[in-house]
Amino acid sequence: MATTTPAAPQRKINQLKRSDLVAEEIKRLITDKNLSPGDRLPRESELQAQFEVSKGTIREALKSLEVQGLVKISTGPAGGGTIIEVTLDRTLQLLQNYLFFKDVTIEDIYAARRLLEPELAAGAVPHLTEADFSALEHSIACCDPISSHEDMLSQRREDVNFHDILAAANPNPFLRFTCELINEMIRQLIVFGNRTPRIEHRRFGEANADIHRQITLAAREQDVDKVRELMVQHMAEATNHVKRMKGRLQGRLILDADSLRRLRPATRKSLK
Repeated sequence: MATTTPAAPQRKINQLKRSDLVAEEIKRLITDKNLSPGDRLPRESELQAQFEVSKGTIREALKSLEVQGLVKISTGPAGGGTIIEVTLDRTLQLLQNYLFFKDVTIEDIYAARRLLEPELAAGAVPHLTEADFSALEHSIACCDPISSHEDMLSQRREDVNFHDILAAANPNPFLRFTCELINEMIRQLIVFGNRTPRIEHRRFGEANADIHRQITLAAREQDVDKVRELMVQHMAEATNHVKRMKGRLQGRLILDADSLRRLRPATRKSLK
């Protein structure tokens, strides 16, 4: 009578590899030692001894952290892992991958924007510096069709820079990050119908420039409630303008790093 060999137990899908566990421990080490971008991780041999694993496991763990955007690996005698800050581009790529099979529309993005931007702007008011106000006024001049010599799509992207300046001044890191991420999606992924009349672009630009001036003036006067009220109005109007201009997301929510660099305007102003 033939005997059957029992089937090998299936590996649980959620069971982490040893290198993944070590990667999580290295993250914990970064937190425990309060390390910051630019700081070096312990050498591979030290990590190997600390976690009692092979050199291959340590290297695989470090490679995983590099792919996540948390660590930069260099080779040579002075090589090893250096902590880096995850960029907005990298975060946007991961978000787009997550949303790849989700039916996200431009209306969904603007619905979130209408909720978040008023609080973002209001929270930024007490922290705006004179340099911030100069940057806001420069952005208004660049996106105003009356005074700007930029092409219309560059003006529309400059509209978003105005919101990035406010975001940079808001002390709430999670709110700031969320709004910056939405702004980057709008800047890079939204396209307008080719048949949108130029006059519609011009109306959009003039309306944006006008309300941006009002928001800037209210912020200078430290009128937090007025800034919030104006931003609520601005977000509602922006949603309607984008609909009239037949704004849409280009393709699925996924782009590689090279595509992101090509889409970003070369003249994008630094917010530092």
